[in-house]
Amino acid sequence: MNEYHLKLPWPPSNNTYWRHCRGRHYISPKGTNYRKQVTDYIEQQNLDIKITSRIKIVITANPPDKRKRDLDNLPKAVFDSLTRANFWDDDEQIDDFRIKRGEKVKGGSLDITIWEIEDVH
Repeated sequence: MNEYHLKLPWPPSNNTYWRHCRGRHYISPKGTNYRKQVTDYIEQQNLDIKITSRIKIVITANPPDKRKRDLDNLPKAVFDSLTRANFWDDDEQIDDFRIKRGEKVKGGSLDITIWEIEDVH
């Protein structure tokens, strides 16, 4: 079972990641920039490996400040960015997922541990 450790920047909120105009949805400039940051990180770490196995993932969310935040809003931008960066084939592969709150960090960050697991189906 392979294990990967990632340290990604704090993602934009869902409200600023997506934009809507005339019934269409698209990624905002903030979202596009976040995707680029994640892609650059994945490429620098030589992790653009397009995992195809089932996945277990634990995210420790280190917020940029002490504001109240819903942790369940964080993963979508991260998962979409990891898909776009060719780390994995699709976030549909995630069978086991946990997110926990970490310590406040300047600028915010996400400490992510990912395991490839055996197909349970």
